[in-house]
Amino acid sequence: MNFLEVIGGPAIALIAIAGTIGWVVTTWLRVKHGYPLEGSWGQKLKPDRSSEALERIKLLTGENARISAELAAVKERLQVVERIVTDRGFSLSYEIDSLRH
Repeated sequence: MNFLEVIGGPAIALIAIAGTIGWVVTTWLRVKHGYPLEGSWGQKLKPDRSSEALERIKLLTGENARISAELAAVKERLQVVERIVTDRGFSLSYEIDSLRH
């Protein structure tokens, strides 16, 4: 049995453990100092806290509130139209008008 056969298995395991520990420490340091994290395909894992991103969030939040209010107004108008159309008096007047023509 030669030297490489004896040390080969433990050496590979030691290299794998050292690589894993290095990756954990590097990730911890990036998080600690506020650097954005990236996945294996380059996608952002930690949201960006820059002033540009915060400003965009503010604008989108305002737009969302405006659209929600507009949607609520449209729903109210639709309820009124549904009440008018399903009202018995409306359908009766429509039937009378259709008989005239």
